[in-house]
Amino acid sequence: MPLPQQLQNLSLPVICAPMYIASGVDLVVAQCRAGLVGSLPALNARPKEELKGWLDRIEAELAAHKAAGGTPAPYAVNQIIHKSNERVEHDLRVCVEHKVPIFISSLHAPNDVIPAVHSYGGIVLHDVVNIRHATKALEAGVDGLILVCTGAGGHAGSLSPFALLGEVRRMFAGPLVLAGSITNGAAVLAAQAMGADFAYIGTRWLATREANTSAEYRQAILDSTAADIVYTDLFTGVHGNYLKKSIVNTGLDPANLPKPDPAKTSFGAGRKVWRDIWSAGQGVGQIDEVLTVAEVAACLKAEYAQAKARLCGCA
Repeated sequence: MPLPQQLQNLSLPVICAPMYIASGVDLVVAQCRAGLVGSLPALNARPKEELKGWLDRIEAELAAHKAAGGTPAPYAVNQIIHKSNERVEHDLRVCVEHKVPIFISSLHAPNDVIPAVHSYGGIVLHDVVNIRHATKALEAGVDGLILVCTGAGGHAGSLSPFALLGEVRRMFAGPLVLAGSITNGAAVLAAQAMGADFAYIGTRWLATREANTSAEYRQAILDSTAADIVYTDLFTGVHGNYLKKSIVNTGLDPANLPKPDPAKTSFGAGRKVWRDIWSAGQGVGQIDEVLTVAEVAACLKAEYAQAKARLCGCA
């Protein structure tokens, strides 16, 4: 099955994951300029009226880059499809007005979103962590699936990528994006070898200069390894991966966490998830310096080429 036009001609088969707080206009523009799909959660633009301004800026900067001879990749906006998100209707309207090229939907199948996005030629990619979610999303008519496997940053599943990707590929020939501890170019190639069309990279961008992360968060990324990632549903009611150091900072014992309380939104001395309790994937141990997005993209491309050469016996 041919890939949608929005996903063709990327400089590397990579879609940059939308990250709460961390993904803003500067990060998205830099990712797209590097030829990778850049994305952000609509909820990062606050108040909601700010979303229009963010999309205006992204489109203007990418248009200027193209006018100067560049070949930017398209951008994507993540929408949380859930009754707790009171902004869905507003944010969808703004995104449709801007004809956002790619929607990334999360939590519930985007039944009501798909017709609006398809009306102008946009595509919808949906996050899934198991076969049941994948089946529901495909029945709704999504254009592609993002398989969020074990080790991914933020909300993540517990299935091996070999298991989930293998089963989904048997039922769907369209675009598949693989997420879970992908931090270098060799892993991007490995995702393709397994049957995915694209790799989904999030954590690697947290330590870039364009990311909206605090100095303390960036340093924790540099200092941590896979052993410092805690998988828990305490903070949002949905299982996700978080940096142990940020959990310790709340006064909690990462090895003995309480059961989740849906009514609780802050921990310790008013610490909030995403802002103070930091997300990261298990690939964090491979990140050891703060770089620009352009520098990270160049590293990914070089690593990808080197891995391909090794497999071909050309290195």
